[in-house]
This record gives sequence, structure tokens and C-alpha cells, in this order.
Amino acid sequence: MTFDVVISGGRVLDGTGAPAFRADIGITGERITAVGRLAGAPAGQVIDATGRLVMPGFVDCHAHGDALVFDAEVQLAALRQGVTTFVLGQDGLSYAPGSAATVGYATRYFAAVNGVHPFLDAAASVAELLAGYDRATALNTAYLLPHGTIRYDVMGASPAEASPEQLAQMLDRVERGLAEGAVGLSSGLEYLPGRNASAAELAALCRPLGALPYVTHMRAYGTGAGVGMAEVVEIAKASGAPVHVSHLHGPADVLLPLVEDALAREVDLTFDTYPYLRGSTILAMIVLPPQVPAAEVDRALDMLESPSSLADWWPTLDDLWPRLTVSHAPGQEWTEGLTIVEAAGRKGVTPAEFCRRLLVDTRLEAGCVVARPDEGPAGEESVRRILRHPAHTGGSDGIYVGGHPHPRGWGAFARFLGVHVRELGDWTWEQAAVHLAAHPARRFGLLDRGLLRPGLVADVVVVDPATVADLATYAAPRTPATGISEVLVSGVPVLSRGALTGHTPGRALRPTG
Repeated sequence: MTFDVVISGGRVLDGTGAPAFRADIGITGERITAVGRLAGAPAGQVIDATGRLVMPGFVDCHAHGDALVFDAEVQLAALRQGVTTFVLGQDGLSYAPGSAATVGYATRYFAAVNGVHPFLDAAASVAELLAGYDRATALNTAYLLPHGTIRYDVMGASPAEASPEQLAQMLDRVERGLAEGAVGLSSGLEYLPGRNASAAELAALCRPLGALPYVTHMRAYGTGAGVGMAEVVEIAKASGAPVHVSHLHGPADVLLPLVEDALAREVDLTFDTYPYLRGSTILAMIVLPPQVPAAEVDRALDMLESPSSLADWWPTLDDLWPRLTVSHAPGQEWTEGLTIVEAAGRKGVTPAEFCRRLLVDTRLEAGCVVARPDEGPAGEESVRRILRHPAHTGGSDGIYVGGHPHPRGWGAFARFLGVHVRELGDWTWEQAAVHLAAHPARRFGLLDRGLLRPGLVADVVVVDPATVADLATYAAPRTPATGISEVLVSGVPVLSRGALTGHTPGRALRPTG
């Protein structure tokens, strides 16, 4: 048998959790056609994996590459960590389905997270969005229906409860989006307009999902995660949908009992985390009180234009300012990489006044990196305990916008391998293949990926277990990882000797089972 590609001499971790075994991988077209001893078999290309591990391509369960996946720098950042698939449409906000006004809202409100789509500026269906990704990038993309986008398309920025007619319109968009290839439904319950939705509304929209997941940025995290998790369980029980909690972060003593309680109540629950103690999001979500209508930029800016605006609110944030670093500030790029306190000092104003001005000057588009209150040994131990849970899957929550983004988009998966497998032993290498590839592929219905078996699609990563490491830091966040130099997507080499090959075989993935 003649192969297009043979990966020879490596130790195969097939994604089942079985021990590594010495084998070659034969690939024909986009699929694996043989796993075994293939020495001497004719092949168009042979990749020598001697001394390295051969693993299924990793699925990033939470990535904000909706616009920037077309950027070669972002593709390199992901592939150098072994990530071959981005799950997009996160936090209930992305570009489809919706009218031109809805696309404009999602673009503007989430500009510091998703960025601006390079060619989508009009009404878009899920089918049209997916068609734009297909074979246009080196990475695969899968798409979650964003609840907030759908709600805005039907109700605008209204905080009201959805009427039966409005709920029916939202449900129609969910059903159509699933038929066009979405892999689930996402919500962002700390963002607008998702914050205005009730559990009953969300449960109704989850009922068509079948085996596909409801993926949620919960209403509360950290020490308040009980509130968020209770709603997750309520929605799961009312709808029958599997649930997946995004970026589960906070004290393990609080979070893990909530996970175990949900599982004990027969909720089909998974979650993703990233191995850092700092988060990143839009500044407005962190600092503005509920009475500021951030979904309506002009109204919000009218409230913020006055220095006396929210005078009673700003002092409540004094403990927060040292924990906030500006990541994205269009027109105020000099602030990127500075804490709010540092930037305020340079301008000779209070942190609250500087933040108010920054929000006004950027029209609420500023982004930030935010440190957790428990940053330190206790927080690190919580991260380790949470990622060891069998319901865990890997997610970077990578944000690629701004001059000084969080390093997780460049380092999360390499950090899982270099720190949490090799250095700390939180997982074995076999378990890493499950957490980062097989388990997430199953969760999102991508059943032809995530394992190295004949007949499955050849998304394959060659890992040097001795050197794989994250190099991105908070000071230098855009630094690619090391230790992964060969990656194939759909059987095509997309990373060779650590560099992009220029091939764009990435598919817009649809559920396969």
C-alpha cells in the first residue's frame, strides 16, 4: 500500500488512555489508513518522529478566534501547541446568525475579545459563516450558536423577558443553526444581552440540542459559583441537554463539590479550564454596574461622559484596580500592558477617573487582563485539582486582540503538557491525550477526530516530551510555544520544523454523530 504521508518511529498515544506504543501512522488523503509497523512502505512524505510522541490533534474547547483564526500569527500560536481545532461562538456572542445590525452589535460589543471579522459585515447565517472558514485556514473550526447574538437579533438590547412569540423566533434560529452545522449552543450570562435571559428561556432553546452541549459562561464564578452552577443544573434538568461549563475557575474547595453534586444528579456535565490564575475580558463587563446599558454604547457613554457619573460606584472598586492590566485600547495603545494604577499615575489622575476616561475614549472597546484574588500557591493548587477531574477538557480562552493580550492563547496547551504533565505529574501523557483531544472531540460530536485509528481523520501532532513548553508570559504574551514542530490537519502538514507550511486544509466541522 502506498501512503501520502507516513509518521515513523514515534510512540503513539491514540487518545483512548491506553499506554503509548511503538507504531507508525500511515495516511492516505485526509484519513489514517494504517497504524502499525510500516518500515519500507512507499510514501510521498515520511516524517521522522523518533524519540517523540504522536498524539491526536488537540481541540481547544474555548477559543476566541472567530475573526482572527485567519491570521497566520494566531494559526502559528495554536499549532505550536498542538491545537488543530478551535471551538468558536463562545460566551453567547459571535457573528451569526443575525441581521447586519446584529453582526454590527456583536462586533462592536465584543471587539476586545473576538476582534473584527475580515470580510463579514452584513447579515450572516451559520452556513455562510462556516463556509468562510472552510479550507481558508490551517486550523479546523467548530461553531457554537451564540445565545446573546440570537437574542439581540430578535429583541435588540431589551432587558425584558422574552414573549412567547420572541421565544419562538429564537427557537427557529437555533433549529436552523443546528441544521446548518453548529455543534451546540453557548451563553454568556455576565455579558449583554445574555445577562437578561432567564433559565426558562435558556432551557427552551436547549431542547433541540439532542446530544450536543449547552456551553455556558455562567452567571457567577469563584466563590459565587454555586449560583451559576445551580442554574446550569436547572437548565440541564429542564431541557435534557448535556452541559459544558466554560473556563471553570476559582477555589477548588468550592467548585469541585458543585461538579460532583451535578454529576450525582445525573447531569451530563463537562467543563474546560486554562492553567493560569489571571483571566481576560472586556473592561466594561468588569467595572460597570448593571444600571449602565453597555449593550447600547451611546446611552452608556452619555452616563460616563460626566466626571460625577456613578460617583457612588467607583469607590467600591478600589481593591480591583491593582488587579487590572490593559490588554487592548484602540487609540490609547500607550496604556496596553500597564495596570490601571500605573496608567492612572502616568496621567496624574485616580484609577477610577482613568478607567472612566479609557472607557469613553475607546467607546467601551477596552480589554483587560484581570488577576484572581487568590493568586498565589492556593490558587495554583486549585488549578491543579480542577484540571485533574475526569470531566475536565482543555480550553485556552485565547483572546488574540490587542497589543498586550493574555498569554494563554499562545501557551495554555503547551503549559498543560510541559508543566502539568512533565513537571508536576497532574496527568500522565496518556491522560493528556484524553483531556485535550478525545474527550473534547466526543463532547462536540466530532466523532471522526480525537483518536488515532484507521478510518478517522488525520489530525496528528508530534510532541517532544522533553522540551514541550510554553514561552509566553504576561510580560511577553505573543511568544509561541516550543517542543511541537510537526502538525497535520486532515492529513496535510500545516506545521513543519516549527513553521507554517502555507497549506490551509482546515475544515469547518459539523457534528458527525
